[in-house]
Order: sequence, then structure tokens, then C-alpha cells
Amino acid sequence: MPLRTQSPPPPHHLLWLWLWLLEYCVLWRLSFGGDPFAFYDWTVSYVSASPLGPKQQVIGINGQFPGPILNLTTNWNAVINVRNHLDEPLLLTWNGIQLRKASWQDGVSGTNCPIPPGWNWTYQFQVKDQIGSFFYFPSLSFHRAAGGYGGITINNREIIPIPFGMPDGDITIFIGDWYTKSHKELRKDLEDGIDLGVPDGVLINGYGPYRYNDSIVPDGIPFQIINVEPGKTYRLRVHNVGIATSLNFRIQDHNLLLVETEGSYTVQQNYTNMDIHVGQSYSFLVTMDQDASSDYYVVASPRFVNSSSSWLKATGVAILHYSNSQGPASGPLPDPPNDSDLYSSMNQARSIRWNVSASAARPNPQGSFRYGDITVTDVYVLLNRPAELIDGKWRTTLNGISYIAPETPLKLAQQFNIPGVYKLDFPNQIMNRPAKIDTSIINGTYRGFMEIILQNNDTTVQSYHMDGYAFFVVGMDFGVWTENSRGTYNKWDGVARSTTQVFPGAWTAILVPLDNVGMWNLRTQNLNSWYLGQEIYVSVVNPEITNKTELPLPDNAIYCGMLSYLQRDQAQRVFFSGAESGTIVSQRTIFVAFVITWFFFFVR
Repeated sequence: MPLRTQSPPPPHHLLWLWLWLLEYCVLWRLSFGGDPFAFYDWTVSYVSASPLGPKQQVIGINGQFPGPILNLTTNWNAVINVRNHLDEPLLLTWNGIQLRKASWQDGVSGTNCPIPPGWNWTYQFQVKDQIGSFFYFPSLSFHRAAGGYGGITINNREIIPIPFGMPDGDITIFIGDWYTKSHKELRKDLEDGIDLGVPDGVLINGYGPYRYNDSIVPDGIPFQIINVEPGKTYRLRVHNVGIATSLNFRIQDHNLLLVETEGSYTVQQNYTNMDIHVGQSYSFLVTMDQDASSDYYVVASPRFVNSSSSWLKATGVAILHYSNSQGPASGPLPDPPNDSDLYSSMNQARSIRWNVSASAARPNPQGSFRYGDITVTDVYVLLNRPAELIDGKWRTTLNGISYIAPETPLKLAQQFNIPGVYKLDFPNQIMNRPAKIDTSIINGTYRGFMEIILQNNDTTVQSYHMDGYAFFVVGMDFGVWTENSRGTYNKWDGVARSTTQVFPGAWTAILVPLDNVGMWNLRTQNLNSWYLGQEIYVSVVNPEITNKTELPLPDNAIYCGMLSYLQRDQAQRVFFSGAESGTIVSQRTIFVAFVITWFFFFVR
């Protein structure tokens, strides 16, 4: 968008440019403080790739699959201009980023109108009081099954030490199940009641498996090589970005020292392998302490599935290559854990504890470092079941309700007081009535402390995620949760994270301090169940001073549904196509540049 209808002489043109930049940063300072800005310019489009041999269409960002890493530091402001070059509406969501006061930027159907094909929209948010490992992905229309995901790394500010020695390198690894069918074919199968079945493979960083077995892995599949130096220690940030399969991650002959998960430093413990469920993220320190007589296998294999040959083929294998390696990896893969032993996996999950003595950037609502002493104000027992027919459609439910997204996003309907879009009547336990399709949400109590019990009556592991928060995972066990189950809770160092697993025939309990005003999505991360309705929203409203506890509706908001009449031809107001992806700039830098320009042209 031009700054003026007619260009002035060059000096004045520069002055107008700097005045606009200064004005923009002053406005942003009012909302986000004086912290640096990171500018990104992304084009989301279909690209051609061959992760499992046959060429197929995947979703890339700036031509990359997986997409680029958002590399930020605590309290930085991210400005991400997204062009939608797909043939379908698009939203990106930021898995685990709390978006303090800014659910407008969440990028899910309840908060944002989608970006139409051919349009662009700028996300603007601050990574306030956060550190750690997260990822982003497209949230609509089963898009994540085609890619569009990438990593988010939030580094500590220099004044806040990390609770371990500085690693020699930082490596992001994406693991996930993959199908050669398109995302459109997969979602059509789900709508028709057809199970997705065994995935065609497991990808590691967008690549298929190394040919560790000639009879299982066909020739010609490109694979990931992770290059390392002997004796050095690397931080591996591992994300399960797949559709529905829990994966076991391990590296041949190397220990995984767990140090962080989804923004919380953990008590440091060594593991030979780690079960990473859909949507979860972990950081490990791995020391290259082997003799490098050969390369080593990096493996991501499916968990809790039968041992048929079709599942054996669905194993992701990359190569860890020492610079002084004397030959290729060979022999069998490192053994996985006993696949029928759910108890061992649950005990592993219970062993992950919060490092309460570590310094870190993190909010502390209600003194929630001592969460075990806070009085619970609301209790919800959320029960899920396998997909079932409701009104002739295959749907999944929570407490017998299958969520249906309205044409007008919940957050916009709330902002404009539009009646009839949703109901604040979600039940706190399953009701004795037939399952139904509805737009029913939870009315959260601002500054309340909510206890949520996730009861899994399905036959597969379900992962649950809540936007806007890190919740405390305080308990999990097999069977049916009862009031007496609270006696088993960890009330001291349960890890704070945004995604937790719930084993089949079991429950997981979480505690959530509802201090972040907004409309927040609580969903299963299993994409097949999510697509069919296994999600709800939690509305958190400050009844007293909402303008101080929540940022206003963005000027560049896209309107749809009942508010379509407000929409202009193109919602984009600020365009950063001239900035390189990842450009970092502070307000002080812009101000100094403005003063120098003014002095050069008008004082000198």
C-alpha cells in the first residue's frame, strides 16, 4: 500500500517512510512493550516432494518442506506475513505459544476467519515469558496431513541462565506418520467412516527411511543425514507433527538426556528411548561419545500397534553421521520397548517432572509454582469415545457433544455480541442423552483454577492440547477416574506443558490457571479425531476491565460469516515483502535510523 498518492522529492519521501515506521513502532510499543521484533514473510503453497518414493503434492512454506524455523528469544515480537497460495482457505496455529492477551492471533476456527486463497494476512504476537521448543502447523481442513509445519525455538534472554551447559549445536527434528494419499482424500475417507489404516511410512524431517532392510525399504528413497562432530553435545528438539500415531524415538548407542518439554525445563534424566505422542515436543542433550566405527541409526517407530508387516514398514530411520565415521550404519535397528506394555509407557510419562529450581521465563498466575496449594474452582471430566454416527455423519465427541465450527468465529461473535452463534452450556461430565452435534463451549472463570480430567474410552492413545496455556500434568492412571484418584496426584513438580497423552482405558488429570483472557481451543491432537469434532473452546472473560487484560481486535482482522459485510477486498494492512524472512529489528534501531536520516537531509 503506498504511503502517499504522489511521491514527494527523495529526501521528503525518506522522511515520510521513517515517520510511518516510527508511528508503527510507537503503536506496537503501546501493545507489546519495547522488545525486539522479528519479521517473517511466508508464502504457503503446494510443492512437489517424494518423501516415500512416489512424487506427491505437499504443503511447503517459501518452497520448504518442512517449513522454516521461527527462531525467537523470550519477549520478542513476531510479525509473520502469510500469503495463501493454496486452493483452500488457510490458518496457521502456534502450538504451545501462549499468546498472552492475544487469542486473536491463535489461528484456529474459533478465533480467526480463514485466509482466503490468494490473500495474505499478518500474524502479530509476543512470545511473552516463554522459552523452549514448539511448532506451528495449518489448523484447517486436514492440511497438517500434507505438511505446512515448522519449528518454533524460543531462546532464553542472556540474563536468564539455562540449567545445563551450552550445547555445541541445536538441531530440530520432526517425526510423524505419513500417507501418500492427499489430505483431501484422507478427510473424505474419514467423512465416509473409513479408517485411515496403517500409514505408508514415518517421516523424519520430511524424508523417508534409510534402507536398513532391503526387503522392507525400497531403493531410491531419500533419507535424512544428521551431521555431528565427535565429542560434542547437541540439543535435539524433537516434535511429533504426525496425524494419529504415537512414536518411539531413539538413537542407536546414544543416551537421550531430557532437559525440556514444551516450555518447561525438566528434572534431567537419561532415557534410552522416549515415547513421543502426537503434538508433543521434547528437548534432549545428546553427547557424541561413541567410537564412530560406523554411522548410527536414528529411529522413530510406531507404538501400540500390531506387529504386522505393514506396520513394520512404517518405521522412520535417519542417519547420525560423525565427521570421522568409518562406514555406514548396518545391522538391525535398536530394539523398541515392548509394544504391549502400556504400563511402562505410562511410568515413563510419570517420570517426567518439572525442574522447579531452574531459572526460566514463565508466567506465575496465582503463584502457580505452588499449584498444589491453589483451590480448584471448576472441575470438568471430559470423556471421549470412538467415532460414531450422529445424524447420519461420522463424528467424534467429548461428553457426547461433537463440536461444529460456526461460519462466524466464536471470538468475533463474542466481540460483536452476535447471539445464537454458540452456547455457554458445555456439561462438566457426560450426560445421559444421545450424542449430538453442537457449538457448545465452556464458560471459564477468569482467574479460576480449573481441574480437567481427560477420560479416554477409545482404543488408541489420544493427545490433548490447550491453546493459550501451559497446564500442570498432575496424574494419570488406568481405569475410571474417581474423586479418590486425587490422592495419587503429584502436587509438587508435575510438569507444565501444553500437550499430554491419555492412554486407552485410562485418564489424565491436568490443572489450568485461567489467567489468560481469550477464546481458547482445547482439542485432541490426533488429526482424525479432531477433524470429526473432538474439541471444545474455553471462553475466559474478565468481567471488570477487559480492555486491560486483552488486546483489541486487530485492525487487519478478516471478517466472515455474519460479519462478511465488514470485509474489504483484501484485509492486509501492513506488508513486509521487502524484509528478509527472519529480519530482527528493535524500536531503538528504527528511531536512531530516523534521527540520522532527518539530520542528514535537514540539519546538515
